[in-house]
Amino acid sequence: MMSHHAARIDPPDPHGDTGGMARKTTVAPSPVADFEQSLDALEQLVERMEQGEMSLEDSLAAYERGVGLYRRCQTALEEAEMRVRLLTDPQDPGSAQPYPDLPTDDA
Repeated sequence: MMSHHAARIDPPDPHGDTGGMARKTTVAPSPVADFEQSLDALEQLVERMEQGEMSLEDSLAAYERGVGLYRRCQTALEEAEMRVRLLTDPQDPGSAQPYPDLPTDDA
């Protein structure tokens, strides 16, 4: 007796993964671009959570995702700061001083 199995066809991976087949090398997004995308996703996530219509399980999953996005943003900011330090003094980036806070109209 022969069994008939339906062939499983997976949809294309949105990240370009070809399941082990040869693939083009992709350039990782710049930290700034990654920061912008992560911050946008984090803002959208916060808006959804603030609506208060998520289940507890969904809220916890969203919170975990938010922490991951926050960490990606923080890493991107740290990389950007290091790039500025390297541009300021390529010979001794550790000696670079933080920029002073700019005066605001709030004071």
